[in-house]
Amino acid sequence: MSERTVVPRPGVWLRLRRHRLAVLSLGIFALLTVACLAAPLIAPYEFDTIDLASVREPPSSAHWMGTDDLGRDLMTRVLYGGRVSILIGVLAAVLGTGLGALIGSLAGYFGGRLESVLMRLTDIAFAIPTLPLLIVLASYTQAAILSMALIIGFLSWMTTARVVRGEVLSLKQMTYVEAARSIGAGHGRIIGRHILPNVVGPIVVGATLAVGNAIILESSLSFLGLGVQPPVPTWGNMLMDAQATMATKPWLTVFPGFAILLVVLAVNFIGDGLQDALDPTARES
Repeated sequence: MSERTVVPRPGVWLRLRRHRLAVLSLGIFALLTVACLAAPLIAPYEFDTIDLASVREPPSSAHWMGTDDLGRDLMTRVLYGGRVSILIGVLAAVLGTGLGALIGSLAGYFGGRLESVLMRLTDIAFAIPTLPLLIVLASYTQAAILSMALIIGFLSWMTTARVVRGEVLSLKQMTYVEAARSIGAGHGRIIGRHILPNVVGPIVVGATLAVGNAIILESSLSFLGLGVQPPVPTWGNMLMDAQATMATKPWLTVFPGFAILLVVLAVNFIGDGLQDALDPTARES
């Protein structure tokens, strides 16, 4: 009988619950995501409704977060903008993490020339400044949700690839992998059934942290006018629209900026909690 050392799952939630900041962050992120997804149901106005009689009004009972320079309700636009920013962040993180896991597992498992080529490719990708390259690519593509997610995802796989490669290099020497190989299991089955389940911890943590990085990158592109274009709101282009009035009308930047800060902090704390919870050496106390 082969020895298998899959990371035990039953204690993961118990360990995560002890990380109170991660649990709180998970609740905040879930609440914000649900609120943004339900924006058509809970938003008090349409995101593109213009009211020139209510231009740049401060927060009030009619407009809880105030209005922008076209009289549009800021709370509504923050909710609708979150739908775009969070969706791009999640899609980009899934794409980047999946690509990194694939490259890292292939490099670590097969080794040799393939590993050298894939790791040199990873080193080259690491050496390229991400934001300038994103700006160049975004200027040549149609600024839509899918294209933004693809661009950011294809430029954010390198860390996951290195982490997964290191884990696979260690795991492929384990007894249960040798046993599976000895009974004729194919490379795909060994990687998919015996190796990747043991690397799920670093992959999940990497994906969680990648969401925050992707949201920051999308917001940066939108702030520079290269992301999803108005009138579709994102937190980044809301900041771009308000940059001329930051000092005199602070609510135009405070609320979308705080939304970015809150989501990025939440996903990073969730990542920290998952890293502890999925650690196979973690002790139950």
